[in-house]
Amino acid sequence: MKLVPKILIHTNGWSILTFLFVCFILLPNLSILLQLFSEPNENWEHIKAYMLQDYLVTTFVMIVLLGILTIVIGVSLAWLVSAYDFPMKGFLKWGLILPLSIPPYIGAYAYHGLLNYTGIIQTTLRNSFGIQVNQKYFDIMNIPGAVFIFTVFLFPYVYMITRAFLVKQSASIIENARLLGSGSVEIFFRIVLPISRVAIVGGGSLVILEFLNDYGVVKYFGIQTLSTAIFQTWFGLGDLESAIKLAGTLMAIVVFLLLMEKIMRGRKKYSSTTTKVRPLKPIKLTGWKAGLTTFYCGSVFMLAFIIPFSQLVMWVFMAYDAVLNKDFIKLIWNSVFVASIGAIAIVIIALIIGNFTRLSNGFFSRISAKVVILGYSIPGAVIAIGVLILFIGMDKTLSAFYSLIGMNQTLVLSTSLILLCFAYVIRFLAIGYNSIEAGYEKNGNHFTEASRMLGMTMTQTFFKVDLKLIKGAVISAFILAWVEIIKELPLTLILRPFNFETLATKAFQYAGNEMVQEAAIPSLIIVMISGIFIFFSHLFMEKEVF
Repeated sequence: MKLVPKILIHTNGWSILTFLFVCFILLPNLSILLQLFSEPNENWEHIKAYMLQDYLVTTFVMIVLLGILTIVIGVSLAWLVSAYDFPMKGFLKWGLILPLSIPPYIGAYAYHGLLNYTGIIQTTLRNSFGIQVNQKYFDIMNIPGAVFIFTVFLFPYVYMITRAFLVKQSASIIENARLLGSGSVEIFFRIVLPISRVAIVGGGSLVILEFLNDYGVVKYFGIQTLSTAIFQTWFGLGDLESAIKLAGTLMAIVVFLLLMEKIMRGRKKYSSTTTKVRPLKPIKLTGWKAGLTTFYCGSVFMLAFIIPFSQLVMWVFMAYDAVLNKDFIKLIWNSVFVASIGAIAIVIIALIIGNFTRLSNGFFSRISAKVVILGYSIPGAVIAIGVLILFIGMDKTLSAFYSLIGMNQTLVLSTSLILLCFAYVIRFLAIGYNSIEAGYEKNGNHFTEASRMLGMTMTQTFFKVDLKLIKGAVISAFILAWVEIIKELPLTLILRPFNFETLATKAFQYAGNEMVQEAAIPSLIIVMISGIFIFFSHLFMEKEVF
């Protein structure tokens, strides 16, 4: 009976570190909140009077369209793959996850290059068939085109979460409905959709948050959303105050969406009445039904992965000699370096906070767990502004120290890689934490308690027992964070030091200068790294290899 208090007493060091990390995570957002109440300037008054409404309308229209389309495609694919057996299902069930390896801004470059006047489609029509087409039918650089790009590259969030939920459902629910005379369509709408509501809303929320974080697609397509407004106000007008107010507006939208998600999830829960749950057994489709299902799933896979990937490969062969040089090697090194530093920091912080929260049931531990996952719901542009305000303030505080040691610079921390890596930690800590928390929960506290009873300290137990037990979760957390950082664009664009480029920023720079063929090489490296990880992580989850 004395064991639990003993553990809590010896977590003082862990609780102090957790408190410090939580404060650092919250400070950038608090910085933005404090700046929101500053006196508005002329730029902000002009934006509010003439531009803010357009930014909001465009953002909300795209949110609604994107949410509907990704849910329709993601849920339908998840149901077909879970409930039926058809040709190529074994490949498509993991192939439909691969579009996540292509960041939307890279997909936008590929599709624009494919469909424009000099692209392969129009060139083939003109040269091989003598067909002159109306350009408006191939113009993708508009709101419908952007919605298409986001839909085909983000629907796997809905697909993965919904499919994972459906696979675990009891077959008796569906079988009883069939015995009562319900058809496939009726079962889908009256049973599958209601019981999957939590998974569907969760996946749809992730899609919308990813859209709000995007800058590459909307900037490349020339669409005015809140994200582009923040960048334009900050870098175009040099007005950080107005950019902060726009960031606050975007943050208010995020909070609203999170509240709506909570309301839509509701309190309804669906659970089995017995522990003997028989998983859903797929029904084998034959004839035209099998062909139509394969065609639908295969068409989505073609649009979302094969076509853009093939375009990138074709461009690589056309431009590799102009891009592959010693500067490109430095580019890869920069990307690997910041991704590794950021991922290591994320894993360490996630381990410390995760270890504290699992051994403490107090109010602070529950708050800490919520704060850790907050960053992933905040758009990168908002985090960037908050982090920059914080670090500029730290530089001002340390200016006397800089002078004392003979430094002429007044902005040291705010122009260093520390700033960028810190922002990465805030943005992607939730990814590492969720993986490590799952590892802790899987092993429970029994080994920890046994170690403490044998006289080991909390720290000794962590390194000699806990860390070895969750080794797989730690590796998974590192890889997940590493891949996300490699793909990240908004944070890196805003906070990178002068003349510091990564694969993502270089691809964006090439595309912005209408050098899409040159952009293909850094883009393809990002896609291949992400795709390889997704493939092996799927095999790991399916227990086909490990």
